Amino acid sequence: MKLSSNHIDQLRSRYPYVLIVLSVFFIFILSRLWYLQIIRGEEFSRLAQNNRIRIRRVPASRGMIFDRNKKILVDNRPSFQVSLIPEDIDDVDQVVSRIGSVLNLEEEGLKSRVTHQNHRRPFYPVLIKKDIPRRELAIFETHKMDLPGMVIDAVPRRSYNYGSLASHLLGYLGEIDESELKKMRSHEYPLGAFIGKDGIEKRWEAFLRGVDGGRQVEVDSVGREIGILSSVSPRPGQNVVLTIDLEIQKTMEELLDGKIGAAVAMDPLSGRILAMASSPPFNPDLFASGIRQEDWLNLLNTPFHPLQNKAIQGQYPPGSVFKIITAFAALEEEVITPQETLHCPGVYRLGTKTYRDWKKGGHGIVDLRRALVESCDVYFYQVALRLGMDRIAQYAREFGFGEATSIELGDEKPGLIPTADWKMERYGEPWYEGETIVSGIGQGAILVTPIQMANMISVIANGGTLHIPQVVLRVEDVSGKAIDEYPAREMKRVSVSEKNLELIKEALRGVVDDPRGTGKAARIPGVPVFGKTGTAQVVKLTHSEEIEKDEEIPLQYRDHAWFVAFAPEKEPAIAVAVLIQHGGHGATAAAPVARKIIEMTLQKTDLSPRIMASEGKNRVQSY
Repeated sequence: MKLSSNHIDQLRSRYPYVLIVLSVFFIFILSRLWYLQIIRGEEFSRLAQNNRIRIRRVPASRGMIFDRNKKILVDNRPSFQVSLIPEDIDDVDQVVSRIGSVLNLEEEGLKSRVTHQNHRRPFYPVLIKKDIPRRELAIFETHKMDLPGMVIDAVPRRSYNYGSLASHLLGYLGEIDESELKKMRSHEYPLGAFIGKDGIEKRWEAFLRGVDGGRQVEVDSVGREIGILSSVSPRPGQNVVLTIDLEIQKTMEELLDGKIGAAVAMDPLSGRILAMASSPPFNPDLFASGIRQEDWLNLLNTPFHPLQNKAIQGQYPPGSVFKIITAFAALEEEVITPQETLHCPGVYRLGTKTYRDWKKGGHGIVDLRRALVESCDVYFYQVALRLGMDRIAQYAREFGFGEATSIELGDEKPGLIPTADWKMERYGEPWYEGETIVSGIGQGAILVTPIQMANMISVIANGGTLHIPQVVLRVEDVSGKAIDEYPAREMKRVSVSEKNLELIKEALRGVVDDPRGTGKAARIPGVPVFGKTGTAQVVKLTHSEEIEKDEEIPLQYRDHAWFVAFAPEKEPAIAVAVLIQHGGHGATAAAPVARKIIEMTLQKTDLSPRIMASEGKNRVQSY
């Protein structure tokens, strides 16, 4: 068929439009090619390379934690974890459903975890579950061809060799959160990394964590590894050697089992901690692989706070142990003499208020030594009034109360030593003499921690030096070579005279040795023990509310039981503070625990020269 001239003219008239359309099309193609190859060429090249070559992180083993005798407290064990690379998955729902059914994980939560990773780099695995059992590992290995994007890695996992032993001292691990990631960018922690959250694990994180390695691998179209191109070995963390003794720690925790409270044993000549326990304990292995929600809620809702390190974070009234401080203040300020006697009829009246002694009928005529040996309240009521609260507070601070000890553990509480200025600032009210009276026997607003109590009795044991408590001896590399060593640290010399230290020390020996001493339960045949009992009132009972038997009082209202002690006299090997929360009386609840801890420590030490020197020394006589 021949085209008419009209048709040819029409085609010629449309030609410019066709040319324009073709030109625009080719310009678009060229522009797109220029954009993809020039503008985003480097990015797409990187993505293509990542799709074939991946960098896989190889986690480093954390450093081990030893006791002072190089017995392993915390180690590592091999484990397996499952991760997913979302970029390798076409059908996320299907893969997530299969993995969730094997791991017994909620599908919705699993899918959300895979798809909502704001800070994740492309092709970086999303951690699904840590420490999977071998049965699940076998299932995944069998079906890995049907699960694109799935990665199974062998990683070291923290292992606490003695379960809950020393759990508050050692601490635990937890998955790093976003706020911590922002703070630790310079340390290159990846998403899903585990870091120290408490105790030694947290405070010595920089030494323990190690340096991760990696390997460059070639993968197929669904992300399966088909070859290793290069690798960098991880560098394990450094080991930390603690000051604690495993056997003493075991004994302490066995004695606290079933009780609520804390105990601290330290070398009074150096300030090094021999054992530290808080009860009830917790098992840090629960956190090593990521704690389950039900376990976490159980720990949070359990009475008496198992996650709290009561040795450094529990703040309690010191009870009659504080009479030591009142006695030092009175001697140094010369408001009494050792020989001066005061009358204790069993009550002390100030204005319209009556303050009772723990002993009905009173102690009669007492001097300072007998007041400490028998823990006479009325004697110290009168002494406290002569001193005034500000002078009592001055000497309390001299012995380390009212401020943190600076022990190398986190979140230590400072306790509280009140003064008139403190009360006015806090409550806008003046200080009353009645508050001074009860403060003189360790009641009222005064709060202390068990570590402070151990430090205080250590000062008397060593002749006047206040140490900074120490829990780490040294840091070693994997071969055992010392990298950093930490000598004992003195905070200061306490401003009390040697004469008065000897006077108080002799009275504390009487607390244990004297037939009327309140600390008889701490006696060890052949070994001089110096101690002080304390019973800290939790709630005040009126005459009508007084109950003869402690077991008739609801647990939460029972008094706290304290005992502090050291032994022997010459070159003392141990100073100990024991708190039994709601335990009743220090003489019956805390003193026997302290005695057994001291006995255990003495069994591990050749003390015969010390004991002989103690027994042969000319001691200060009764006043």
